[in-house]
Formats: sequence, structure tokens, C-alpha cells
Amino acid sequence: MFLTNGCNRMSNWIEVLVTAVRHRDRPFRQKPAKAETQPWKNEAVMSPRMRQRIRLIVGVWLGWTIAGLFYIIQDTVPRLYRGGAVPWKYVFVGWMTGMYVCAALTPALLWLSNRWPIERRRTYIALHLGFSVIFSILATTLEVPLLLLLGVFPAPPPPPSIAAGVRIMLSFGIQGGVIRYWAVLALHAVYRSQKNAKIREREAFELKVKASELAQQLATAQLSSLKMQLQPHFLFNTLGAIIVLIQQQKTAQAEAMVEKLGNLLRRTLDDVEAQEVPLWRELEFLQLYLSIEQVRFEDRLRVRIAPPAALSEVLVPHMVLQPIVENAVRHGLGQSEEAVTIEVVATSSNGALTLVVSDDGPGLLSPRPGRPGIGLMNTRNRLARLYGDGAQLVVEQAPNRGVRVTITLPMRTVPQEASPCD
Repeated sequence: MFLTNGCNRMSNWIEVLVTAVRHRDRPFRQKPAKAETQPWKNEAVMSPRMRQRIRLIVGVWLGWTIAGLFYIIQDTVPRLYRGGAVPWKYVFVGWMTGMYVCAALTPALLWLSNRWPIERRRTYIALHLGFSVIFSILATTLEVPLLLLLGVFPAPPPPPSIAAGVRIMLSFGIQGGVIRYWAVLALHAVYRSQKNAKIREREAFELKVKASELAQQLATAQLSSLKMQLQPHFLFNTLGAIIVLIQQQKTAQAEAMVEKLGNLLRRTLDDVEAQEVPLWRELEFLQLYLSIEQVRFEDRLRVRIAPPAALSEVLVPHMVLQPIVENAVRHGLGQSEEAVTIEVVATSSNGALTLVVSDDGPGLLSPRPGRPGIGLMNTRNRLARLYGDGAQLVVEQAPNRGVRVTITLPMRTVPQEASPCD
């Protein structure tokens, strides 16, 4: 009858514990605020593609204007040097008309350049040789009507028809249009090469960043997996201890252990996403766990934890000490009827933090090390994931009696904004 009442009381305690853990920190649901209407955000905005087209048009016309001025200077300077008269209207209007005709044909030239890039295949060079001749003839055909309309045809008297004017202009040679075609083609090839190089560099950087992010996500997932294996491990052991107390009809101790287990679960949920916590917080968690074990073993378990205040903000892996202390409790008290003292010491030297967990229990009974438990094995794996070769875990026989476990970590401190005092 007493055992049945104890079990019923334990069931009530567990229901209260589960309900508190489930409803803890549940966010208060609020109605979404109405979005502010900002009509100015709906105004038409010039797209990047449109801005690129405008820059291209301005650049093409500016480039051909500079080329026209170059031809004008080349034509007028010798005449001025010889002291001759310069027909400014014929020179200026004539050259600029030819340049702006080339500017109008440049979009088609750039399309041909993109369609058959000369840097990809040598056969494209022969193809562009034919295109350059066609470009020169077409530019001359478009230029003659404009020159006749503006009255600046370079060969007086003016021809009687456009066809006659085209024949006259072509008789001067088509090399001018061909040279202009290849000049634009070469400049565009250089521009395209530089642009592609920047694109490749940006893509390589993005791939490197993505690879780094994926590696970090993988490492985080692996660490979380190891940590999740530790949490059920000590939880099941604690529940097993509670069952033993109930079976032994130690109801008061079982109730106290359930209450402390609830506090321990709350602390675990607080740091469920943290891989590292300050040393002071890890030791508080450890003391909470040991208080559960002290309910079970009463006066047989003694604990000494006295870390220096200067090391309280040093970061350590969350739950790094719990599986080691659990081993000390299980092997020390479980294999001996005598009282056991567990001591946790933290020191620092040469930029490294040293955590030592020792007990005065029976020690390592077998000289041949067996297969390590899940707690110790996962602790080693977590240290390797977090610190690589910068961390060590050594299990050895204590000098006098018991077992000593030494963990060495690189010193990392809590950032200022993460300090508990802030």
C-alpha cells in the first residue's frame, strides 16, 4: 500500500514536471501588425538592366565622338601646319556623320562579337573578316545619303544619285570601316575577358563561402548530435535511480530527486543550442547534477568544487564534465561501500585551461582499458570537433587512489556583450 501511494505521488510529480517543461518559455502569440502603407515604395524604379542599356548607349556615342574628334584633329593639323584653309563644315560634319553612323551600327557589331567571340575559336576570326567588309559597305551606304543631305559630300561636284555616291566613297577604299570594326571588336573582347574574369572570381569566392558555410553547418550538426546523445544518457540514468528509490520505498528522496531533475531539465533547455558556455555556468549545472546524486547516495558522496574567480568567464563545452563525473559516481560508489570524494579543479597555464576531475574510489580495476562508454567517447569526439588538436582528454590512475581525468582546452573568454552581468 505504501509503495502504491508512493508511485501515485511520483506520477503526479512527473506530470507536473513534464507540463512545466512543455509550457516553459512558450511565446505569447500576438496578432501581426498591419503593414504600413508607403505609396512611395510602389513608384517605378529603373531596373538594373535598363541602367546598363543607358550606360552602354552613352558609352558608345561618347566613344565614337572621341574617335571623330581624333580624325578631325588628324585632318586639320597638317592643313594648318601648311598654312592652308580648313573647310570646317566639311571636316567636322563629314567626320562626325561617319562616326555616328558607326555608332548606330555598333549594337549589331557587339551582338556579332558576343555570338562569335574571337577568343574562343580561330575560325571566328575568318568569320569576322567577312563581317568587317559587310560593316564597311553598309556604313558607307548609310553615310552617303546623310552627306548629300547635309551638303558636305567630300568629292565635288556632288554625285547625281546615292548609288553613284556609294561607288565614289567605296572607290576611296573600304579599309577605314574595316579598321573601325576590328577596333571595336578588340575593345569588346578585352572588356568581355575582364568581365568574365571578375565573374569567375566572384563565383569562386561564393563557392568558397558556401563550402565554408556547409562545413560549419556539418560540424554544428555533428556536435549537436553528440550532445543530444549525452542528454538522454544521463536522463535515463537519473530516471533509473528514481525508480530504484521508489522500489526501496524512499519516497521523500525520490520526490526530491524529481524536483531537482526538473531544475536540471530547465537548465538543459536553456543551453540546448549552445556548444560552449562559461565555466561558472557549467559548474552550476554540474553541482545541480551532483545534488541529484547526493540525494541518492546521501553521506557516501562528497563533492569539492572551488574554481578560481578569474576563470569563471572562460568558455568550455556544455556538459563536458557531467559524463566524467557520472563515471566517477557509477564506478566509484557503485563498486565500493565506502564514501567517495569527487573533486573538480580548474587551472590555467600558457593560454590553456586545464580541468581535472578526480575521485578517491577504487580506481581503474582492470589494467587493460576496455571499450569506452558513450559519455566518454562522445566527450572525446566533441573536443576533437570543437578544438581539433588543441584539446586533450587523459584518463589515468590517481597517484594515491581513484581515477583522475584531465581535460586541456584552449582559453576562450566570453565576449563583453555575452557577460551575465550585462
